[in-house]
Amino acid sequence: MRTLTQKVLFKNTTPEQLYELYMDAKLHTAVTNHATKISKEEGALFSAFRGSLSGKNLKLIPNKLIVQTWRANDWKKSDLDSIFILQLEKNGKDTVLNMVHANLPDDQAEAIKSGWTDFYWIPWKAYLSGKKAPNKKSM
Repeated sequence: MRTLTQKVLFKNTTPEQLYELYMDAKLHTAVTNHATKISKEEGALFSAFRGSLSGKNLKLIPNKLIVQTWRANDWKKSDLDSIFILQLEKNGKDTVLNMVHANLPDDQAEAIKSGWTDFYWIPWKAYLSGKKAPNKKSM
């Protein structure tokens, strides 16, 4: 099992904007260009990328913290659910996103690492700057 950590600076962005990009189903779908079902309720299930990812909201602190179980539908049944943590920290006019994604199957970790950048951080930055995000085909 592997753990990924990423720290991403979003310039001229508030924690509220980033929280909404992830937790609002319509925005999440629009920015990733893949169907997402997500709720802002603790205990609610979510799915992303046309159901290829799913999990459950464990802890939500609006504009500060998102903790979820998370798994891809192509993982082995014996693979444990991973734990995904997004922490948002205001830094002047910017926001620092701290991400920890723990309990990843060894054979999936590198693809998931690049997936966060390619399907989330780059499109989020493009969206927030008013540009169209690069269109990635699928996960």
